[in-house]
Amino acid sequence: MPATPAWPPQSTPRLFVDDALAAGPRRIDGPAAHYLLSVMRLKPGAPVKLFDDRTGEWLATVADAGKRDLTLTVETLLRPREPVPDLWLCAAPLKKGRVDWMAEKACELGVARLVPVVTRRTVVDKPNGERLRAHLVEAAEQCDRTALPELAEPMKLPALLRDWPAERALFFADETGGEPAFQAMAARPGPAAILIGPEGGFDAEERAAVRGHPAAVGIALGPRILRADTAAAAAVALWMAAAGDWRS
Repeated sequence: MPATPAWPPQSTPRLFVDDALAAGPRRIDGPAAHYLLSVMRLKPGAPVKLFDDRTGEWLATVADAGKRDLTLTVETLLRPREPVPDLWLCAAPLKKGRVDWMAEKACELGVARLVPVVTRRTVVDKPNGERLRAHLVEAAEQCDRTALPELAEPMKLPALLRDWPAERALFFADETGGEPAFQAMAARPGPAAILIGPEGGFDAEERAAVRGHPAAVGIALGPRILRADTAAAAAVALWMAAAGDWRS
């Protein structure tokens, strides 16, 4: 007997929708419809996975395909919204391209919240939030996440430190050195955040302010100087292995 093909197939496209899903008809238009119709070339009966950052991931099928929009029939809840490790990435905005890559990798690695932090040497004071969110959505669609990272409003470093929640560890990636990152993170389970500076690094006064904060833990990310976006990805990966959902 031939094996029954898996349903839905692994090639099924995934799409984020920005309101709560439920069984029933769902109209798709705009760029999402263009992608499904012109890129994926879906026909009636084809499966689509939808997720909404609220209820989870659903299976839908194409009921009707027009030239610029299509109607899906949402059928079955495949899985509920995933639990997300309680990790924030607090990072200085970088130049276009670098900050997009950093947001994408933060989503893929499982970060719960992305906080742009404005410092004295920050190159970009006002990151494009709409573009960053688009990169987070695209990354979630590709990496099988059912929960989007929250994108916070940009904060200046003094305000971030002033309003910091006492129960959340703040792992400070300091190029001047600190505890080995993996060991420091494994020794402090629970809510956490990683603080990454701008391309030029924190100035001396900022570094002193961070190191003097009661929640801050200075960490070292190896013997080489890393670019800010590389440091962010490396630090998040270490935390996920030491205290996040990579442990299982």
